[in-house]
Amino acid sequence: MDLIPSFSVDHTRIVPGIFTSRVDTLGDQKVTTYDIRVTRPNTEPAVDTAAMHSLEHLIATFMRNDSEWKDQVIYWGPMGCLTGFYLILKGDREPREIFDLVLRAFQSVQDAEDVPGSSPENCGNCLMHNLGMAKWHARRFADYLAENADNPGIFEYPRSERLVTEDGRQFFDS
Repeated sequence: MDLIPSFSVDHTRIVPGIFTSRVDTLGDQKVTTYDIRVTRPNTEPAVDTAAMHSLEHLIATFMRNDSEWKDQVIYWGPMGCLTGFYLILKGDREPREIFDLVLRAFQSVQDAEDVPGSSPENCGNCLMHNLGMAKWHARRFADYLAENADNPGIFEYPRSERLVTEDGRQFFDS
């Protein structure tokens, strides 16, 4: 069975950054899924659930209101491992092309006085939010992005390759 693209990434070597996870064609439209990795997997602590939930609300709201990008955004949501988010956009752009959008989105969290859509009428778990920790994680990631803007490593996935022997056995090599 083939690994799905997100499992073919070497999670022991990935750093926080903006990566293309996959590009799909739906009809005549290309759609790109980006891996917005906020923490280093299996090395740094994952983002706590309440902060991740707040970041989901804050950044989805920012992106879907951004005058340049709002019509391109299909989805913004957390990874199950709580080390980052998936962003799905119409089109096929290199990660560097969305750097400004992602940086501005995380920087915008600092100005938040509340979490949009966090009332019982708007949210399925309205008590599970933590704006203070969301701001901390957002500031940490935004600072990291700004400091590493010229580092190609924050835009290129380290991949694991599946090696297949002549007799069909499969191994992974990082």
